[in-house]
Amino acid sequence: MTDTQTHDWHLSDFDFDLPEERIAAFAVEPRDHARLLHVRGASLSDHHVYDLPDLLREGDVLVLNNTKVIPARLFGLRGEVKIEVMLNKEESIPSPNADPRMPTPLFWSALARPAKRLHEGDVIRFADDFAVTVAQKRESGEILIRFDGSQAAFFASVQKHGHVPLPPYIKRPDGDTPEDKTRYQTIYAAREGAVAAPTAGLHFTPELFDKLAARGITRETVTLHVGAGTFLPVKTERVAEHKMHAEWGELSPDTAARLNKAKSEGRRIVAVGTTSLRLLESAADEDGTLRPFCGETSIFITPGYRFRAIDAMLTNFHLPKSTLFMLVSALAGLDTMRAAYAHAIDNTYRFYSYGDTTLLEKMP
Repeated sequence: MTDTQTHDWHLSDFDFDLPEERIAAFAVEPRDHARLLHVRGASLSDHHVYDLPDLLREGDVLVLNNTKVIPARLFGLRGEVKIEVMLNKEESIPSPNADPRMPTPLFWSALARPAKRLHEGDVIRFADDFAVTVAQKRESGEILIRFDGSQAAFFASVQKHGHVPLPPYIKRPDGDTPEDKTRYQTIYAAREGAVAAPTAGLHFTPELFDKLAARGITRETVTLHVGAGTFLPVKTERVAEHKMHAEWGELSPDTAARLNKAKSEGRRIVAVGTTSLRLLESAADEDGTLRPFCGETSIFITPGYRFRAIDAMLTNFHLPKSTLFMLVSALAGLDTMRAAYAHAIDNTYRFYSYGDTTLLEKMP
């Protein structure tokens, strides 16, 4: 699915000045005490996440991404050479000559440093009991690694030896902390596979869920495994020339049916995060009907896109010139988001993964 915009957008259209001190290095505690900027048309109002029950409407449906972040940052050796590997996503690689009596190898795409020191067939050893083989070097700069074991064994090794894949703008000179392992994860994370957190969901607490339910606000879950591509910068000045990364997601038949019923009753669908939104929009027909979805999506949303599935969204503050700032500008309007971000910067809101959040209402 492609967006319907006709404007020839340039990367500079989505640039703004962000002081470095606005980037959050640590998350607010409790989770729901982060600040929240409500953007409704030209109206901007300052709140906290714990105000959500009063900002949403009775009958609204929150759609949350239940992906679970794995410790995807791995440090190993190829011989004597130190290699850092950042897992991206699991890949299905056909193997027509495979011996059916042997375990099926597991393949992951990954980023590696220094990639130029790696060759196909090289073994990267992360621990005595955990090693992978470089199956392929790709023109994109990625590598494809092979693990000769089960998915369960791979995830167990990653949990044991991996580190929290914090975004590059969260500075940890001494590495991730034990607190990061808990805090860079939503409280409802269930399905392992993400290498970055769906950060809008980091603000929820059990107490907030209880208050939302008491207000008549329900919730549904989808899965979108966030990949390392979410951190890659847009390198083309003409936005239309940017190749969007693909991520795997799933919307179950039961969830799709319940969301369609809610829409038919006039209830609003509120996406929690850009990941939930991208999956829902990928699963929506032209008339907004949601179909079950299981597979990859590389949907790229820029201003001019006609939203089919969602009415509002909760999302953190994003980087200048990022595909995510383009997405929120498509939802609420570029001029509106420029004004909202200027307001946030002037009023010391905290940006990015561990920062504050916004509640954005879709333009009429």
